[in-house]
Amino acid sequence: ERMGSVGNQFAIMMIISLLATVPVFIATEGHKFNEFVHLFQTNSKLSENLILAGLTFYGYNELATMTLTKISPVTNSVANTAKRVVVIVGSAIVFNESISGLKAIGCTICIAGVFLNSVIDDLLPKSKTGKPVDKTH
Repeated sequence: ERMGSVGNQFAIMMIISLLATVPVFIATEGHKFNEFVHLFQTNSKLSENLILAGLTFYGYNELATMTLTKISPVTNSVANTAKRVVVIVGSAIVFNESISGLKAIGCTICIAGVFLNSVIDDLLPKSKTGKPVDKTH
């Protein structure tokens, strides 16, 4: 563990991501920065929501990173897929949307695709080289 704990590794990744994003922000949105600072200082709802969203996102991602060290990859994949179902159903409830017909089919295809992508390596037998065996030939 060259960089310490999983939490420390995640924090370092976040700092590197910030440093990589800042030049893009300056190039594309830099001219609006003073306007943003003014809004942030004068609109308490904006500042509270922005800070809360950032802390929540950081906490969620750090928890997900730490969870990876505690559970198997398959369990993590299944949980990640279940999370998407909860988000879709929860959003439908909060926004009073119905999930019927084409929406249900689309959601099912997306969730099944994410799940299969997550567990495909565990479903296919591996060869001695560690790559999946192609049984079509």
